[in-house]
Amino acid sequence: MTNQDVPRSPSSSINPGLTRRNVLKGMAGVAGLASFSGFLAACSSAASPGASTGASAAASAAASAAASGAGGSLNLGSNLSDAVPKKALQDVVDAFTAQTGIKVKVNTVDHSTFQNQLTSYLQGKPDDVFTWFSGFRMRFFAGQGLATQIDDVWAKVGAQFTDAFKTASTSDDGHQYLVPYVTYAWTVYYRKSLWASKGYQIPATLADLKTLAAKMQSDGLVAIGLGDKDGWPAMGHFDILNLRENGYQFHVDLMSGKAKWADPKVTKVFTVWKDLLPFYQAGAAGRVWQDAAAGLVQKKTGMMLQPQAAETFTAAGAADFADLDFFPWPNHGTQWDDEKALDAPIDGFMIAKNSPTLTQNLDAAKAFLEFMGKGATQTTYVKANPSLVAAAKDADQTQYTPLQKHQTQVLADAKKLTQFLDRDTDPRFATQNGMQAFLIDFIQNPSQDLTAFQAKIQSFWDSMK
Repeated sequence: MTNQDVPRSPSSSINPGLTRRNVLKGMAGVAGLASFSGFLAACSSAASPGASTGASAAASAAASAAASGAGGSLNLGSNLSDAVPKKALQDVVDAFTAQTGIKVKVNTVDHSTFQNQLTSYLQGKPDDVFTWFSGFRMRFFAGQGLATQIDDVWAKVGAQFTDAFKTASTSDDGHQYLVPYVTYAWTVYYRKSLWASKGYQIPATLADLKTLAAKMQSDGLVAIGLGDKDGWPAMGHFDILNLRENGYQFHVDLMSGKAKWADPKVTKVFTVWKDLLPFYQAGAAGRVWQDAAAGLVQKKTGMMLQPQAAETFTAAGAADFADLDFFPWPNHGTQWDDEKALDAPIDGFMIAKNSPTLTQNLDAAKAFLEFMGKGATQTTYVKANPSLVAAAKDADQTQYTPLQKHQTQVLADAKKLTQFLDRDTDPRFATQNGMQAFLIDFIQNPSQDLTAFQAKIQSFWDSMK
C-alpha cells in the first residue's frame, strides 16, 4: 500500500489550544469490573486506584470538552476491510468523535494489500495512526524509525494491561510503540448442530482428528476447510503443527532465524502436514478464506482452523453465531503437548513517524490511542465483533458471548503463546513472494522433494541478510 493507494482528504488544522490533556477531558472512562483471566491476569501488575470514573463524571467531562470547542482531525489507516471488523471500528471511531470533537478520516485498505505493502506505505506519506500487530512486526517498523514511540500514552493506559501485553508492545529500544485492543486464539471452528446430528466428538489426539476427518468425508462433507488465496491463512496451520511437533522454543527460534528451515524438525512438520492434506478442501490456493468459511456456515464443511470464520458467522446472523464453537488443535503425542501452545495474535494501533499531518495531529493521535486502550472502548468493539476478546483487563466480560468466554479460558489454559508466522518473523520473509508463496507451493505439491523445498526457503531467508 503506497501513499497513492490510500485516499486522503485535506486535514483541517486543529484548535491551537487543543492538547491531549484537553482532548482526554472529553473521553468516557467507564471501566468494566471483570478482569481478563488466566495467563493474562497472572503476569499483570495491579491497576492503579481511581483508574476508572463513574458514568456521570464521564458524561460531564464529555459535555465539558464539547463546550470548550475541542476538535480537530485525524487520519487513520485501517486494514479492517471485512464488513464486521470495519463496522466495529467505525462504532468506536464514532464514539471517539462524539466525546472529543475530533473528526477521524478512516482510510480502509484490503487486509492483504495493507499487510504486504506496509513498508512502502510507512516510508511514504502515511496516515497519522494505523492498525497493526504486536511482536516482531511492530519491532521491525519501530527499529526502522517508521513509528512514533508512545511511552507517555502507556503511562496513562498501562495499568489496564498485563505485563505480557506491555512486552508485546515494546520494541528493542525499551520504548512502547503500540496500544493493544484485541486478541484471539487460532483454534478449530465447527457447527455444534452439525456435529450433534452426526455424532462427532472433539478429537483429543492427531490420530483422532484423522479418524474424524475420514468420517466427515464419508458423510459427504469437506473435512478441513481452507482458503489460502491471500497467502497468510496457511501460516496458522504451519504454526500449530510446528508447535505440537517441535515445541514453542524451536518455533520462535525458527521465526527469528536461529533455527534453520532445512532442519529435519521442519521436515517432520511438512511430513505430518502432507498426511493431513487429503482431508483438506481442494483448490485452497484459488479460494479466499471468506468463501471457505461460508462452507462452514452452510454445513458443507466439518471444521476449519481459522478464527476469522467467526466473523462470517457474525454476519450470517445470531442463530448461526450461537451454533458456532471451537476446540484447540489436538495433541500429537509429543513432549510438547503440555505446553498447549497456540497462536494468539494481538492487534493494536500505532502512530506513523512520517505522516505529513502528524505535527498538528500528534495530540489527537495519542488521544485516540489512549481511548482505544480503555476497557470500555474495547468492550464496544468486541460487542460488534464477537470473534475477538478485549486486551484490556478492565473490559466488561459480563457482556461476552459464550464463544468469547470460551476464548478467554482457552487463552488462560495455554502455557505458551505465539503471535502468528507473519507477525513473529521478518516481514520481508512473510511476503507474497516469500513464505506465503512457499506454503501455497507445498499445499499444491505436497509430494515434492522436501529437502530441495526446504533449501529454497532457507536460501530465501539467507538472501535477506
